[in-house]
Amino acid sequence: MSLREVYLVDGRRTPQAKAGTALKDVGVPYLGSYLLRTILDEQGIENDVVDEVIFGNTGAPPKYPNIGRVIGLMAGLDKRTSGYTVHRNCASGMEALAQGYLKIASGRSDLIFAGGIESMSQMPLIYSKEMTDLFVNIMKAKSMGEKMKAISAFRPPFLSPIIAIEQGLTDPFCGMNMGLTAEVLAREFNISREEQDTFANRSHNLAIKALKEGKWDEEILSLAFGEKMEKLLTKDVGPRENSTIEGLGKMRPYFEKESGTVTVGNSCPITDGGSVFLMASEEAVKKHNLKPMARMVDYHFHGLEPERMGMGPLLASDGVFKRTGLSLGQMDVVEINEAFAAQVLSVRKGFAEKAVADRFGIDTVHGEIAEENFNPNGGGIALGHPVGSSGCRIVVTLAHELKRRKAKYGLASLCIGGGQGGATIIENLMN
Repeated sequence: MSLREVYLVDGRRTPQAKAGTALKDVGVPYLGSYLLRTILDEQGIENDVVDEVIFGNTGAPPKYPNIGRVIGLMAGLDKRTSGYTVHRNCASGMEALAQGYLKIASGRSDLIFAGGIESMSQMPLIYSKEMTDLFVNIMKAKSMGEKMKAISAFRPPFLSPIIAIEQGLTDPFCGMNMGLTAEVLAREFNISREEQDTFANRSHNLAIKALKEGKWDEEILSLAFGEKMEKLLTKDVGPRENSTIEGLGKMRPYFEKESGTVTVGNSCPITDGGSVFLMASEEAVKKHNLKPMARMVDYHFHGLEPERMGMGPLLASDGVFKRTGLSLGQMDVVEINEAFAAQVLSVRKGFAEKAVADRFGIDTVHGEIAEENFNPNGGGIALGHPVGSSGCRIVVTLAHELKRRKAKYGLASLCIGGGQGGATIIENLMN
């Protein structure tokens, strides 16, 4: 069966904000629904012609099960438009795009909203097993005496919470926090603390430069929120204008206290935000008189050992190059999510150095990435990493940068907690 072309009509994102700051109280579905509503209105698309809504999300809010469906309804789409939620850790937003791609390419759908969303501020504290068991025993007690006996079993340590976000960032197989996996790569590929801090400083400087030059204006949709919609967020809360290599160098290692090199300064912050694309078939483009910004060429996901999960972009990118017959040299812009400076710098070594490529079974030395083409407006270290959204966010950012440059091809890739990588190639159509 021949596959149909898949077009990215419009891609937008929210301003991203460090957890616990500007977006901490915003209802999670709203971080996606207002993006959909705006794109629908701007494109002149009726509420009943969208086939599906697919959203990536990792910290499923208990109040909003299947948040993809909730977002579609909240945006005003017809109730007959189906919606669902996907979870592939850091690449959940890219997984949503991949599923949208497959459905349109195979002819099953014509118009799909696909994206990602995350409120890391609202990931819960969880009661310990002991406290949960205590509640159960109290509820099961039939008499006052039984209830008092159950209550008497309480001990203050029962109140020590389990931090959901901390558990989610720890791999269940190798037992390592994601930051420790970055330390593994820093040691194995000789990534120094100074290199990491220099890269982190670059991310902040480029993000601030992009803000001042108005590069985010088309990509970010300003967010009105609050009980009376009295608040307005227009820019990311995260990039630091006063960032210096010297200041970053003063931060203590966070994951390996004594001998480590990974700090909160050269890692991505936990963040709230959302992103989405309207995806369309060629038939839908013609029928609704749409003007796509890009074509989704193909994607690839790849697994590797969880303790080296940060090298996932190397394997996934190699896979998508083999699928498409394209090369790194043909990519005019490359976006790799900055989970950790050590991780991104290790991936770049894997592209350029045979010894590193061989280590991961890559038979091609893909080459160096020109500095001006790599994360040219900063990345996750400055902008943050709202886990469910980032896989889509980097493709949104890539599409807008290709449009500005009137360049042709771009690669977006990211590492995935649990030992995977994802990569997507798009072709700019806005020349």
